[in-house]
Amino acid sequence: MRMSTSKNQKGQVLIIAALSLTVLIGSVGLAIDSGLGYMVKARLSAAVDSAAVAAARAVTQGADQAAQTASAQQAAREFFAANYPAGYLGSTPTFNNPTITFDQGKVTVDATATAVLPVSFMRVLNFNLLNVGASGQTIRRDLDMSFVIDTSGSMNPSRIQVRDNAKLFLTKFNTTLDRMALIHFSYGAVVDDAIRPVLRGFDRASMNTHIDSYNFNGLTNSAEGFWRARDQLNRIALANRSSLRVIVFFSDGAPNTFASQFKFNPDTRCRNPATTFRRPGSLISGDSASGNVAGLWQMDQQAAPLAAVDATCNVGGGGGFLAPDALPQYYNAHADPATNVNIDEFLVAGGGPRPATSAPSYANVNRVSRNLVEAMAAKARSEGVYVFTLGLGGQLTTGTGPDGERGDVVLKCMANTPDAKPSCVAAGAGQPVGIYCHAVDENALKPCFEKLASAILRITQ
Repeated sequence: MRMSTSKNQKGQVLIIAALSLTVLIGSVGLAIDSGLGYMVKARLSAAVDSAAVAAARAVTQGADQAAQTASAQQAAREFFAANYPAGYLGSTPTFNNPTITFDQGKVTVDATATAVLPVSFMRVLNFNLLNVGASGQTIRRDLDMSFVIDTSGSMNPSRIQVRDNAKLFLTKFNTTLDRMALIHFSYGAVVDDAIRPVLRGFDRASMNTHIDSYNFNGLTNSAEGFWRARDQLNRIALANRSSLRVIVFFSDGAPNTFASQFKFNPDTRCRNPATTFRRPGSLISGDSASGNVAGLWQMDQQAAPLAAVDATCNVGGGGGFLAPDALPQYYNAHADPATNVNIDEFLVAGGGPRPATSAPSYANVNRVSRNLVEAMAAKARSEGVYVFTLGLGGQLTTGTGPDGERGDVVLKCMANTPDAKPSCVAAGAGQPVGIYCHAVDENALKPCFEKLASAILRITQ
């Protein structure tokens, strides 16, 4: 009886040991295989997210929604394959074509993928495969943008590269979803293609034609170009505005010209026949340390003397046609002709970061030109508009004007970059932060435009 009991006990121990070993192996296998599963899921999720982002960016390509969907799905497949290596940890992935949903200017991308992972130790628990899934969603926000191009004379040597890269920049955006205005400026500013206030999309072919026709001459009325850009965005009613509003401003020099209604000597000169107000026009200084002011030029054309419209608007040097206090206290170029009330209270004379008075001196006109465009950019940013600036050439890093100030100081301030001058950083606190890109020469234009386009598209997601 004792021997029999001992044998029974040994048999029970073996059974318990076998069962315990099975559970132990299963537990170890669960830990190991689950760890591998988590690694696969993490890689799968990252690949799905990158695919969804790529699809949102690629949806800009195509003439209609069918073509845009195909472009987005193709980009998603390529990015998933690039970010999830074949046979990763022995798994077999399946990536489904993402769903692309269009809602006016907003596009939603929903992407999913699965991966099958063979297990090892868990087979003892009768598990042969581990199924892992991941999903991701990216929403591309609708976009309203004004694209402003400097066509002053200093840009002429780079005219071919400027035209080519400006047109290439347009291809980064969706002609049926995004809204865009095209503006160029020199003495004055011209709206080549107005933004659509209700319907979405823009006419890229028309913009390309306008860009190809640009002549590069005259000086730099940055403020008028920027005012037109902001005005285009604000022509869209509040209820119809896109969730993302952007101004892209491209120039190669510091501002030296601005437009307003100026006081004449005698004050009866350059009057608008339909009103009692003086005609607004552009007054210039230059990039030298000193000189004479001259004007007036039409503010809604690139380089046309206002004297062609009204002979009393003298175009000459020295500013002898201007009154001693000719410069207005505030920017009034677009004042309401019925009430003469300023549309925008942008400071012109008597204050601002660069001290100026109302006297029409060379230094005052130059300083006001710089003050004004910075004030306009701050106003736009306070309305939630992102400002991106692109500068071309070495002139921007060389001091110009009566104060020897670099042009890139103004462009950085406009964009509200972290490395802008301290007064601009303080004024821009809490406002959208843009990007300034400096193209040292024509060859650097393409990467700079791509940098700005990429930054804008990142904000849309």
